[in-house]
Amino acid sequence: MNSKTAYTALADHFRDVVALGQVSGLLGWDQETIMPKGAAAQRSEWMSALEKLSHSQRTDPRIAEWLDAVDGADLNAVEAANVRLIRRQFERQSKVPAALASQIARVTSQAQGVWAKAREAGDFSAFQDVLTEVLALRREEAAALAEGGNLYDALLEDYEPGMKEPELAELLGGLRDGLVDLRGRVAESAEVIPDIQGSFSHAQQTMVAHELATAFGYDWSRGRLDFSVHPFSSGSFNDVRITTRVSETDPFNCFYSTIHEVGHATYEQGISQDYGLSMLGRGVSMGVHESQSRILENQLGRSRAFTGYLYNRMTEVFGDFGIENAEIFYRVVNKLHRGFIRTEADEVQYNLHVLLRFDLERKLIAGELEVADLEAAWNERFEQDFGYPVDQPANGVLQDVHWSVGLFGYFPTYSLGNIYAGELFAAMSGDLPELQADLGKGDTKAALAWLGDKIHRFGALYEPRETIARAVGHAPTAEPLLAYLNAKFGEIYKL
Repeated sequence: MNSKTAYTALADHFRDVVALGQVSGLLGWDQETIMPKGAAAQRSEWMSALEKLSHSQRTDPRIAEWLDAVDGADLNAVEAANVRLIRRQFERQSKVPAALASQIARVTSQAQGVWAKAREAGDFSAFQDVLTEVLALRREEAAALAEGGNLYDALLEDYEPGMKEPELAELLGGLRDGLVDLRGRVAESAEVIPDIQGSFSHAQQTMVAHELATAFGYDWSRGRLDFSVHPFSSGSFNDVRITTRVSETDPFNCFYSTIHEVGHATYEQGISQDYGLSMLGRGVSMGVHESQSRILENQLGRSRAFTGYLYNRMTEVFGDFGIENAEIFYRVVNKLHRGFIRTEADEVQYNLHVLLRFDLERKLIAGELEVADLEAAWNERFEQDFGYPVDQPANGVLQDVHWSVGLFGYFPTYSLGNIYAGELFAAMSGDLPELQADLGKGDTKAALAWLGDKIHRFGALYEPRETIARAVGHAPTAEPLLAYLNAKFGEIYKL
């Protein structure tokens, strides 16, 4: 078989692989949004059967033959990147027995429902057994992938290819001391910032959320907005769906969750149409993905300029809601506050939530922490970093869905995304002198075009850190993020 024929066969085969993955994602979206509760057991069987089929496609022995045939062939950059990603996935998938992959799919589908019930009941013990099973399965998978190497590295590769635990720990570890210090100085500040008051109807919040999604570039012809307990974005390319949630006393929860998920969605929608159902037609990593959601939510959406626009729009929709002017509104939007929920945390404290999870899950995977001791370990670390105790499991160890579905290695990409966003915003601000004036009018076109040109269109063409480095001109560090946070909150709180 010549190399051209082999590449065509390989690319055609992986169109089906990618399509099956997208079907699985759609079933996952349905499970968290509109699936009837009584369908949970049946859905777990569907997911297991689909995973069996997908695994057989991903590990088809012909893939090895095709890869051998294209090895050393004269491929263009896009073809070479596609082969690189296929080879990486094939080698990883071939190490995981089909029975194990199917069992992980079945148990994590069931565990998600168990977690939801335990969270509602506020009872970690009701979740403990199934989490222990999920952890054991993922450790077994990691051992197969690592082949004697670092288990956490093996899991991390699924979310941030090329990143290793020591390097990541060093990069993220530089955040904790600076964030704890900034949080402490803000807590000692005499500056008083009010809270938003009043009731904001579900219907009106939904209307504004739709407007914000449109303002931040969401293509409604290729997506939809629904509601879920935990906001998320799902899908890729030409079917990218988002969810949000509504609290009638806290419209910011809805609005900024929506902007955040739109950041993920516009990344997927902005990938070159040429990449279609290929391995390139998706975000390159979860860290880079998170950078897109965080830069829209925070550096753009919580800027003084854009909050001025949002204040005027909210006044039109909701009337007087107790905030005197746009400057006070900006401070209210960015107020540091006591709280337990990661997705609702302010910019300063958000990464402390992530670092807590990162450190705990590393210990779980390494066998240094048992699931039975997880709740106590969580509560102890939380009080150390935030200065007050967890009040209930739903606000602590049970608040996130990630571990129930086996996403060990995922959490640190949230903070990595913030670091990338800090770098991207610094570069964007230098390239777009009219950025703040545009944001003051609710106009994000130039910012989104910049992101589209620097990040979105490439999909997975380059490796994650190369993608960021090409956009900003150097290897990413945490310094721009810390500088941004200290400047912004130093000014808000007169530190």
